[in-house]
Amino acid sequence: MAQEESKTIEQLNQEADIAADYLEGLLDIADYDGDIELGVRNNRPTVQIVADDSDDIKHLIGHNGEVVDALQQLARLAVQQKTGDRSHLILDVDGYLKRKRQHLRDLALDAIDEARETGDAVDLRPMNSFERKVVHDLVREEGFKSRSHGEEPHRYVSIYLRASDQDLADDEDADDEVVAGAVVDGEAGTADEIETTDLNVVADEESDEIVEADEVDGVDEVEAVTEDSADTEAEA
Repeated sequence: MAQEESKTIEQLNQEADIAADYLEGLLDIADYDGDIELGVRNNRPTVQIVADDSDDIKHLIGHNGEVVDALQQLARLAVQQKTGDRSHLILDVDGYLKRKRQHLRDLALDAIDEARETGDAVDLRPMNSFERKVVHDLVREEGFKSRSHGEEPHRYVSIYLRASDQDLADDEDADDEVVAGAVVDGEAGTADEIETTDLNVVADEESDEIVEADEVDGVDEVEAVTEDSADTEAEA
C-alpha cells in the first residue's frame, strides 16, 4: 500500500480547529457544558472534551466508549469534508482512553501472574480490537505469548507461557502470513491492529499519547507478535 504523505503542523492544527468547531456545535445542540482542548501529539491532531458535570462526561463517553468512538468518527468526517483529506484525529473525553488502557494493563498483568503460577493458558473476557491490542502489547513485553480467538463481538485473548524460542519464530511466521508486510502507523502491525475499526484507538507505550489503528477488511486471525524492523507507514 502507498505511504501517506506527512502533514505539516499547520495542517494538523487546522484539522484540530475544524473538529473543535464541529464538536462545539454538537455540545451546544445537546446542551452539554464542556471545554475543548486542542493539540498535536504523535503527528496527529488531538481534541479532548473536558466537562465539569459527571453526568455529561458519562453520556459523552457512553457504554464501553461507544459514544466517544462515534463522536471521533463524526469529527473526522467533518474534517475530511472541509479539507478533502482523510483525518487521523484522536478524540478523548476527560482522559477516558488513558484510564481504560491502564485498567486493561492491570487485567493482563493479573492473567500473566496466573499463567506463570499455574502453567495453564488464561482466557480473558471478550474484548474489542483496541482492548486486545493493549493486552497483546503488554504480554509481549512480559515475555509471554497471546493469541486471539473467536468471532466479534465475542473475540477474546488467551495468555500462556512461551515454551521456547521456536514459539517466537512460529508467531512471526504466522504474522507474515496474516499481515503480509502491512504496517500500521509506522510500526509493523499485528492482525488485531490491522482488523481494528477506524473508531478504535491504541495508546503509545512510552508517551501515553494516543495513536490509532486503522481498518483492513478480511483479517480473521490474530497474532500478538509484531516485527519491530518495519519503519514505513501503509494505510490499513
